[in-house]
Amino acid sequence: MSSSTAVPGQSPIAETAPQSLCALEPRVPADRLVAEMVPPPRFDAVRFETYVPDPNQPSQTEAVEVLSGFAAGLGGAHATGSGKRKWFGRKPAAPTGPRGVYLDGGYGVGKTHLLASLWHATSAAPSLKAFGTFVELTNLVGALGFQQTVQTLSGHRLLCIDEFELDDPGDTVLVSSLLSRLVEAGVALAATSNTLPGKLGEGRFAAADFLREIQGLSAHFRPLRIDGEDYRHRGLPEAPPPYSPEQVTKAAYATAGASLDDFPALLHHLARVHPSRYGALTDGITAVCLTDVEPVPDQSTALRLVVLADRLYDREVPVLASGLPFDRLFSDEMLNGGYRKKYFRAISRLTALARDAKGLVAQ
Repeated sequence: MSSSTAVPGQSPIAETAPQSLCALEPRVPADRLVAEMVPPPRFDAVRFETYVPDPNQPSQTEAVEVLSGFAAGLGGAHATGSGKRKWFGRKPAAPTGPRGVYLDGGYGVGKTHLLASLWHATSAAPSLKAFGTFVELTNLVGALGFQQTVQTLSGHRLLCIDEFELDDPGDTVLVSSLLSRLVEAGVALAATSNTLPGKLGEGRFAAADFLREIQGLSAHFRPLRIDGEDYRHRGLPEAPPPYSPEQVTKAAYATAGASLDDFPALLHHLARVHPSRYGALTDGITAVCLTDVEPVPDQSTALRLVVLADRLYDREVPVLASGLPFDRLFSDEMLNGGYRKKYFRAISRLTALARDAKGLVAQ
């Protein structure tokens, strides 16, 4: 549909009508899942040199130094080969020290930036390094099967896992088994997780929980604490308030490549699409425009929205919305429950994307 499309409440606009995410049901082949295990576009250009430590948080400077050394130690041959590694030693079957790092800290302190910088700094071909979220890794196992995933990743120099999660015991045990096999094959590991703001003292326990969950791997990880406030809100203005439905609709029609959906309808559609396909759902989308944002009705819906928010943030897709502001998406019960870290991360990321969308609205 194109040209002279009538916009509700507005004069006809000679633009191509926006897409609807609700009309898309992408299919993602397994080989694409493997090929896409690289830092997302938002973190494609980051390096240790572009990370700006907060001068009031010495742990951030320390993290850069430790991870830079870790990357340098991965510059030799694969651990099962003949090359030497300063970090791993010569016998991967009997390591004498940590063979991986776990970045522990609140959301927005730059852990993903540092994890992606580690991936970029590691001297190995992209095909020998893998980067993905915990959810993407479990999706890969689901698509390839456990043994094939082990075989596919065993030749890698490094596996980076962003947002390692302890929410699902089954998935945690599955990934624990996978990582055990990869460590035996000489693969270096790095992972991140989150700690709630205002409760940074619990970060030590978060690290302990992580190491305890991945039972046999605990001796191979060095917990690395990163303190600080969410950089997305550091010195920045508050998130813009929601716009009117008319403003959102007009902006969607005026923005090439934008999508336009009713928020409740999109939540319903997400239940029909596997979360492993949410990235593909946004292929080619330059902006997501949503009308009638309202609180999510239940936890299953909320968790799907979290995954979508992560994929949008990774791909730097601005989000323009009408209805409630994003900090009112989740109920108090959700924000105080077991998945609270995910929900706070989603609020933080959607707020950042809402700032990015301000330029879509005509002043």
